[in-house]
Amino acid sequence: MTWLLTALVKRLIFPPLNGILLAALGLALLRRRPRLGRALIAGGLALLYVLGTPFVADRLTATAIYDHALGDPAPAQAIVILGAGLYRDAPEYGGDTVSTTGLLRLRYGAKVHRATGLPILVSGGKAVPSPESEAFAMRAVLEAEFRVPVRWVEDRSTNTRENAEFSWQMLAPTGVNRIVLVTTADHMLRSVAAFERVGFTVIPAATIFESRRETDVLSFLPSSSALNATMFALHELVGRLWYGLLALWG
Repeated sequence: MTWLLTALVKRLIFPPLNGILLAALGLALLRRRPRLGRALIAGGLALLYVLGTPFVADRLTATAIYDHALGDPAPAQAIVILGAGLYRDAPEYGGDTVSTTGLLRLRYGAKVHRATGLPILVSGGKAVPSPESEAFAMRAVLEAEFRVPVRWVEDRSTNTRENAEFSWQMLAPTGVNRIVLVTTADHMLRSVAAFERVGFTVIPAATIFESRRETDVLSFLPSSSALNATMFALHELVGRLWYGLLALWG
């Protein structure tokens, strides 16, 4: 149930539902408190408009993203690749497989493995009811499609903090504490903080870098892609803040 509660909270505080709920509250108050009601409706619509513009999406993404290519991986002892959800009931594959984002992480992880020869750990549990975890789907794709072996499968985690904690539980007893961490650029900063907190020395290996668009008139017109980018950027920024607070609380 933890994953469900987390998913519900995310829906409530991130766009587009945050703006819709604000406007709906204004509509409910319109008869009794007309001035407040109109202000909330206007505020909800304005919030959706602003967060849906490419101009705002680009700037939030620039704040959230890790924008450096892989450095020297020589000190590392292993590669850890983080999952990114499942493509559920894929008819062309006969069942669940990795998501599009997850596939891009695996592709880059395979590239790093071929360049370094380092063993791989894949990390991702069951965030939703499914016959298998993300990690087992990740291993299947790496071994069957990329011809890359997977040494460790961490299949219990449901969030980034657990990715780090359960990976440490698997790797630390083997003497592995220096890793190349593979995830997407917009997820990297939070991931590095989580993995360093449990004891790893992390060499970031980010993929899917967002290119900055030129500012023009279209930058101030909302689009679904911009709203989606804003949602992901806010998710990372809020998640980074939350993980920082948890670290302070111990």
